[in-house]
Amino acid sequence: MPEDLHPVDIHIVDDDADVRDGLAWLFDSRGWPTRTWAGGAQLLDAAQALQRNWSQAVVLLDIRMEPLSGLVTFERLKALGCPWPVLFLTGHGDVGTAVQAVKDGAWDFLEKPFQDNQLVDRVERAVEALLARSDTERELQRLHQALASLSPREREVLRELVRGHYNKSIADHLGISQRTVEFHRANIFEKMGVDSAVALAHKLGQLQPLNLP
Repeated sequence: MPEDLHPVDIHIVDDDADVRDGLAWLFDSRGWPTRTWAGGAQLLDAAQALQRNWSQAVVLLDIRMEPLSGLVTFERLKALGCPWPVLFLTGHGDVGTAVQAVKDGAWDFLEKPFQDNQLVDRVERAVEALLARSDTERELQRLHQALASLSPREREVLRELVRGHYNKSIADHLGISQRTVEFHRANIFEKMGVDSAVALAHKLGQLQPLNLP
């Protein structure tokens, strides 16, 4: 596993024990923590237990399983709001179905037989995308918390700043001194983690639609 990728669970779902064990050995040997499931129902039980407290994981899902197919399992994961990227493992006759699954939100698919390095590379790309998305979500959460921490007066100054107004015009409009505007502006920048009005506008743009009453 590349050093810049944090540990992420690889969920291996296949009703063939030999396939499960082989894939688990492959990823274990590369330093990836794995969990194996004999079918979609078992994975779904685990996912339901984690609902709203998702771990970091990627799912390798066989498309042909009994009694619960990979496609049905995938649809139920989506219904749970599960954020894990799903990579389908397919036979030649299932490629069309797998393509449609990708259009419906699956991360990717790989046709059997495949090379080990090819599979690992696909999983690494899925992990990179997962971690990037997680970083973005954490930043958005931080921005929402920072915005909520602003005082009523700071929110008034913030409104004026994002409209492109200068300190003097903000002071005149709000009936306060320019020094007071500068004080609130500095507090806003510190709380929002920016060093300029341009950077502030960019951060707020990530929170669209933004309502500043």
